[in-house]
Amino acid sequence: MTHVLGLCGSLRAGSLNRVLLREAARLYDAPLVEGDLRLPLYDGDVEEADGLPGGVTRLGEQIAAAPAIIIATPEYNKGPSGVLKNALDWVSRVKGGVWTDKPVAIVSATAGRSGGERAQTMLRACMAPFRADALAGPEVLVGAAAQQFDDEGRLTNEINAKALAALMEALKARATG
Repeated sequence: MTHVLGLCGSLRAGSLNRVLLREAARLYDAPLVEGDLRLPLYDGDVEEADGLPGGVTRLGEQIAAAPAIIIATPEYNKGPSGVLKNALDWVSRVKGGVWTDKPVAIVSATAGRSGGERAQTMLRACMAPFRADALAGPEVLVGAAAQQFDDEGRLTNEINAKALAALMEALKARATG
């Protein structure tokens, strides 16, 4: 396996979703390449006048080239972040169906107790038109995330740690098999 592509729905460098994404990639046992979601807001007029922004084209190329993708989504106002949704909207405009049959694992870390369950449900619905191969589980929903990682970014909750390891094994099997 050459690498795994990670998409973090939070732009903050210290995001706990980024910590979770890196832990997932460690368990996947392949180098992590993080996609850059710092894209302009989707605007059909901009696309018509100027074509796809360079960042969108690069992200589409990264998705197409990745053997597998891990998406870490925070939950903002009971849904995935606007940053992540905006990236999905832009990438949907990339020619070639870059998501089609692509193995995707979705994880989330939140301050609240639900661990991002609603954000994951909405994200799956947003991705349905892309025909990605989004794994159904095991679900990784890390609630009260600030208390769930040690100083090295490892999950301290055994249930979450086992679920993440199992999800990464399933993603790797799907990507290679």
